[in-house]
Amino acid sequence: MTIIIFVLILWYGGLFFQSFFLHRYAAHQVFTMSKFTERITFILTWLFQGSSYLSAYGYGIMHRMHHAYTDTEKDPHSPSFDDNLFAMMWKTKTIYQDINDQKIEVDQKFTKNVPQWKSFDAFASSRFSRLLWITFYVLFFAYFTTALWQWILLPVALLMAPIHGVIINWFGHIYGYVNFKMKNTSKNLFHFDFLMMGEGYHNNHHKHATSANFGVKWQEIDITYLIIRVLDFFKIIKLKAIPVKK
Repeated sequence: MTIIIFVLILWYGGLFFQSFFLHRYAAHQVFTMSKFTERITFILTWLFQGSSYLSAYGYGIMHRMHHAYTDTEKDPHSPSFDDNLFAMMWKTKTIYQDINDQKIEVDQKFTKNVPQWKSFDAFASSRFSRLLWITFYVLFFAYFTTALWQWILLPVALLMAPIHGVIINWFGHIYGYVNFKMKNTSKNLFHFDFLMMGEGYHNNHHKHATSANFGVKWQEIDITYLIIRVLDFFKIIKLKAIPVKK
């Protein structure tokens, strides 16, 4: 039971900071926060993503490119141009690393105001940091595992962020339903997104990319957005005006 709870904490904790910080803040800037709060959020993202930590800079730029080039050859991740999800994941990893290492030239429109903490990212993305987390996860599993099948969950813990990414970037462009007909393959995975905390309303998000709330219909409850509203109420962040959805 301890292992299951641990993996659930990593799943939803890592997912929240990927959605809240990397996606809605770094990429789309649907709310603002102080520099101090931003630095705290960097650290919390590292704590919950652990061995699969993603930098706000690399993620933010790559996601903006995804919106600009959705389902074209320039899209960093698209089922339309990758043979399988593993090929897409490898391509995404390569582009992400090249952005962080500044090995590719990126249009200035994709880098504007993307948060970056170079010294922290250098540590959090380092082999030392990732090996530290891997060692911790393995020791935790070794101590708390009560059934052999629970070891199946170890790779999930180690690769949490890529798994979250592939659910949306691969399956969210193949399976599901649409509320808006668009010139791309984005789909909503769930009518109520219990698994991805609102990220599963991918078709809605592609239609209204600047909205903090990914839900449109009454049953499309965006759990991450509800938390954002609470943080805004307590003035931890400042939510920008929400565009009217049509």
